[in-house]
Amino acid sequence: MHDDRQQTEQRLHRVLTRRLPHALYRQTGIEPELTVWHAPGEPVPATDAIGQEYQPIAPGDPWGRAWSTSWIHVTAEVPEEYADTTLELVVDLGYTGGPGFTCEGLIHTPDGIPVKGVHPENRYLVLPAGTTTIDLYIEAAANPDVGGTGFDPTPYGDWDSAGDEPIYRLGAIEVLVPEPEVAALRHDLEVAGDLAKSLPSEQARRWQLTAAIGRALDRLDTADIVGTAAAARAELTEALALPATASAHRITAVGHAHIDSAWLWPLRETVRKVARTVSNVCALAEDYPELVFAFSSAQQHAWVRDHHPQVWERLKKAVADGVVVPVGGMWVESDTNMVGAEAMCRQFVQGKRFFLDEYGIETDEVWLPDSFGYAAGLPQIVDQSATTYFLTQKISWNRVNKFPHHTFWWEGIDGTRVFTHFPSADTYNGTIRDEISHASSNYADKAGNNRSLLPFGYGDGGGGPTREMMERIRRTGDLEGSPVVGIDTPAGFFDKAHDELAESAAVWSGELYLELHRGTLTSQHRTKQGNRRNEHLLREAELWAATAAVRHGADYPQEQLDRLWQQVLLLQFHDILPGTSIHWVHREAEQMHAQITAELEELIGNAQQVLAGDGDVAVVFNAAVSERDGVPAMGAARVRDRAKVKVAKQGKGWTISNGLITVTVDASGVLTSVIDHTDDTGETDREVLAGPSNLLQLHQDFPVRWDAWDVDSYYRNNVTDVTGVDTVRTIERGVEITRSVGGSTLVQTITVQPGENRVDFTLDVDWQETEKFLKAAFVLDIAADRSAAETQFGHLFRPTHANTSWDAARFEVAAHRYLHVAEEGYGAALVNESTYGHDVRRVSVGNEIATEARLSLLRAPRYPDPDTDRGEHSFRYALAVEADTTRAVQEGYAINLPPRTVAGQGRAVAPLVSVDNPEIVVSAVKLADDGSGDVIVRLYQATGARSHGVLATDFGAKSVVATDLLERPIGKRRKGASPISADSRAARLKPVLRSGEVELDLRPFQMATLRFTR
Repeated sequence: MHDDRQQTEQRLHRVLTRRLPHALYRQTGIEPELTVWHAPGEPVPATDAIGQEYQPIAPGDPWGRAWSTSWIHVTAEVPEEYADTTLELVVDLGYTGGPGFTCEGLIHTPDGIPVKGVHPENRYLVLPAGTTTIDLYIEAAANPDVGGTGFDPTPYGDWDSAGDEPIYRLGAIEVLVPEPEVAALRHDLEVAGDLAKSLPSEQARRWQLTAAIGRALDRLDTADIVGTAAAARAELTEALALPATASAHRITAVGHAHIDSAWLWPLRETVRKVARTVSNVCALAEDYPELVFAFSSAQQHAWVRDHHPQVWERLKKAVADGVVVPVGGMWVESDTNMVGAEAMCRQFVQGKRFFLDEYGIETDEVWLPDSFGYAAGLPQIVDQSATTYFLTQKISWNRVNKFPHHTFWWEGIDGTRVFTHFPSADTYNGTIRDEISHASSNYADKAGNNRSLLPFGYGDGGGGPTREMMERIRRTGDLEGSPVVGIDTPAGFFDKAHDELAESAAVWSGELYLELHRGTLTSQHRTKQGNRRNEHLLREAELWAATAAVRHGADYPQEQLDRLWQQVLLLQFHDILPGTSIHWVHREAEQMHAQITAELEELIGNAQQVLAGDGDVAVVFNAAVSERDGVPAMGAARVRDRAKVKVAKQGKGWTISNGLITVTVDASGVLTSVIDHTDDTGETDREVLAGPSNLLQLHQDFPVRWDAWDVDSYYRNNVTDVTGVDTVRTIERGVEITRSVGGSTLVQTITVQPGENRVDFTLDVDWQETEKFLKAAFVLDIAADRSAAETQFGHLFRPTHANTSWDAARFEVAAHRYLHVAEEGYGAALVNESTYGHDVRRVSVGNEIATEARLSLLRAPRYPDPDTDRGEHSFRYALAVEADTTRAVQEGYAINLPPRTVAGQGRAVAPLVSVDNPEIVVSAVKLADDGSGDVIVRLYQATGARSHGVLATDFGAKSVVATDLLERPIGKRRKGASPISADSRAARLKPVLRSGEVELDLRPFQMATLRFTR
């Protein structure tokens, strides 16, 4: 037999793309009347829009300046001849891009009730038999294709810069008769063709499928597709009826629509994208009752509830019917590299609580398919939120090393393990096409099991799953040569995978580092600074409000705190906090953070005034985790006097000394020496530096792609030391240096505080650069083979060398409040109040090894926001010398929680709780979420050691119990949970209250939540 397979495949492609699409419908001759009302600004409710005055519009007419909304009124009378015919309204709004990245629409009834969304790959609305009159309104959103520019700067990133010209031309809006037999033929041919291409060329099954396709195409008359479709299908029947083999890969298909809560569109548009998608899902389930749709992000559910009440009712019913499955248990699909420990907990608290309150459902799987890496502190938080499983696929984007597993145990810094799955299809936007064969061949853990999960559906407002996808699933449920594709819930998949693989699954310990998108640790500094500031203000607000409530009976603002937490959590979404959204998004994020800050400052001030009383005697409040100037941690007192700092001219430079350290600054304003007079290792006056430090360095920064996301390794090949000086002058306790570089102005201060062996730095920048990367470098005379970077509830060690490709790929890394480096017996810490990106490496200085540590300060990418980070910025950071990990933790908290001076009666405020071991740190003190008045204390072992300590209470505690993050007593171990879990550790912790005290024995980095009645 001659081999004509290639010709058949080409023939099939042409028929599928050039002929069948035009035969899916039959014309009716019905010509709808179209009129339009262009909303003058922001979107309005349907009830407001429907009552406006409409003007005629026709296919081909322009409509919609970028980000505007036009309401299109569609009316028609259905002739009697179609009275018993199912019709479809097919809408082309003038789509120019792919699903989610072009205009979109939501069809409403004349009563303003949303019915279904329309998108490039989901254009229809079914008009059931018996329809006599068509009267519908389409809310058409003129969302521009911001992503279609090849990473070039675009004016479409904000309303004001987008221009006033219409960007779309209306396509056809038609009433048509669907041809179901042609659609079925299309699905048959797609499935057979995809399967044939996926099989080895020598396999008989591929030959047989190709031959069947050829016969089907022979029977198809392209001049009479409707009349010959059934005959063509008959040629495929036998080939598509052969059952799958017992060893076939099992794919659990889960409907999905990954909707970024903001990205290349503003938050307000996501509200509408979610409503369109949910409407589509509910409509699709009417025809395909087997559909299961995973819907994450409690915030998006809340948007439906608050903005689209009719869609909310449909959503609640779909959840009750098992069609829509809430997943993830988080407020949003957040970043995890930069989100602080307590905020990460609250993502789960607020998310899971919403699903419990609104649906009575406890989610059991983390759903983070698209975040840019996963912090090593996360498994413990997942486990303590009473969540069992974890899903992502983003690590498949690695550029250097292929991750070796798809189903495995992920172990965090404290030893907690979470059963984890990476969909081997390497996508979260499956279409049930080629990716199902890739899922099978790519799956890395076949020796233990042969099962993977595939999220399918168009995301980002593309409409979610489609009927075409559902038809392909029905055809691949039991098909020889194909993976077995079936629909189930994520929990159903995980339970089966766990039963099959739990005992033999591999373990991956530490962070899930994404070898891509490293620039997200630095882009959009003001958004990041707002996040860090408000995370710590929320700690203060809860602490002082709880203290005021317990000490003086003040009202505890639970609802207000919940609302503020939810706003901060929203802004931690994985395209907002990382700095990868359009200008509109970050402009709003900065405004929202400023408003949150103002509200929290007022809350804090009110609570502290209650505690301080009326008067004019100053008392200092200390929300940090260690005593400062005689003020206890989490308490208030009058401060003790401090020693003096001496600033002196020395040659062309200056020295700054407080008796503990002496700092030398040269004539160019660069730090050249830090002498530690307090070194207790036996060395006298130890030099901490091995080279110029606090040295600002400027790099070219033009990645291959993904401008705001990526920093590529070659950026190091070009560097300029910023040493030019405009002015240098002495200030109180230090020196101020003003510099200019490019179009930017930089003002640095270097100061030393009385009684502290720490050097403090500030940097104020008017940043006007383009495609540049600014860092602050410290060369430390410490031969460190690893660094310790703070993550949630502890730190993560990373090597300072690049021995392996895995090590070399980590050339830019995340740290929260501190980065610690040490050799045996001596260490130092860089602490900061708004910086996340760092790089650390071993360097040779003279004949010795030193450690270079750098803070990443500012970038200037041009896509998707051409004005990224332009303008004024302020930074604070510090170098703590002779610092062990305990001190690094304390200094990290201190720089983020400056003391507050309040005038009052001068009375001290005793902390509600205190711990006698500095290795055990209190993360939160608050009142219980249920309004009971119980006191919640969250604490953790911060240094990586086993620690014993006593937690003392000072509020008449009556009893104590260990709880999960939702403040519920921890019970028996959950099915699927690792033996190393919060449940088992709580059983070992067994807190007992004796005389107001609780003895604690914590393992390295163990976190615990204690609930006290009073």
